[in-house]
Amino acid sequence: MPRALFLYGGWPGHRPYEVAEWAHAQLDDLGIQVDPINDPYLLEDDLTCYDLIVIGWTQAHTTENLTTRQEDSLLHAVEHGTGVAGWHGMAASFRASLRYNHLVGGSCVSHPGGEGVEVPYDVTITDPSHQVTQGVDSFSVASEQYYMHVDPTNHVLAETVFSGKHLPWIEGHRMPVAWTRRWGTGRVFYCSVGHYLKDLKNPAATRLVRQGMAWACR
Repeated sequence: MPRALFLYGGWPGHRPYEVAEWAHAQLDDLGIQVDPINDPYLLEDDLTCYDLIVIGWTQAHTTENLTTRQEDSLLHAVEHGTGVAGWHGMAASFRASLRYNHLVGGSCVSHPGGEGVEVPYDVTITDPSHQVTQGVDSFSVASEQYYMHVDPTNHVLAETVFSGKHLPWIEGHRMPVAWTRRWGTGRVFYCSVGHYLKDLKNPAATRLVRQGMAWACR
């Protein structure tokens, strides 16, 4: 049975414990054994025994960092085949760790509509042939619409377009919502949807994240 380390907790605004129940159920249904942790310092341990690391953590401060040992352990495991998957806060965590951000492939720098504001926006699937997006239709949510700095090597699976209502100069600009990438022999999946649990419970979003975790798992 595949084995996953699930790091969750951090900023309470993302209701991490409620979301963790949802995520744990998805992993159970995928047949993945879950070891849940609430302490990021446990990332200093040897992580190569895991087939997947799920990041359900969100930073408490923008200066939040990872120790060199945490970075070394995480990147070493992924480079040698351990997958990484997560949503929303995964790209708003450990911002002071450049190596972590490089691994994830992107970092949230703003939500133009405001923190926690339910901005209506569309998520358009851009690569319907990928294993992660099989059977996933484009969908709409009302949630934080992340503006991100993203790695050009990401394989983009879904995107959104900014209306310009909140920042007129970004009107019409496309922003990746979900992507995959490689790190050594490991696979990385990320989806920016998920500020609210209801976002993740959207059937299309649920399927996207489930299949993303399954794809990333060794």
